[in-house]
Amino acid sequence: MRQMVEAITATYVQEDADWAITVSGRGKELTARAPGIIAARDRADQLVEQLAGEARTTVVHLINGSALDFTSAYMTARLTLPKLPPLEVPPPGSVPKQQTPVSAEKKPQLPPSKQLPKAVEDPKKPATPAPAEAKAPAKQA
Repeated sequence: MRQMVEAITATYVQEDADWAITVSGRGKELTARAPGIIAARDRADQLVEQLAGEARTTVVHLINGSALDFTSAYMTARLTLPKLPPLEVPPPGSVPKQQTPVSAEKKPQLPPSKQLPKAVEDPKKPATPAPAEAKAPAKQA
């Protein structure tokens, strides 16, 4: 005979920036607080694990008595990008000193004994392989 799975209810109430969580089921009730709906959902999962242990459970998450309200608030929080400060774009032609590209900086001058030939330092085009030369067969003794 199959045993019925008792539903556990997780109720969320927003209090300023925090959320109060109440998880109830199996004749017990646990409470906690969390800073934000995502953290509150994670904390509710921990409380459910304390109540249910290893047993299989069904959890109903509610805000204002509505699972739809919870789902809407939770998914909005999960899918919303964090607020970033506005991007400051400098006027055309101006580059701040600290953001000068490294390639634009002048290379230090090396003493003549340490300098490479110009052909090695700045290759104009990729080297092409030399044509294969026909080898003469080796003499046999």
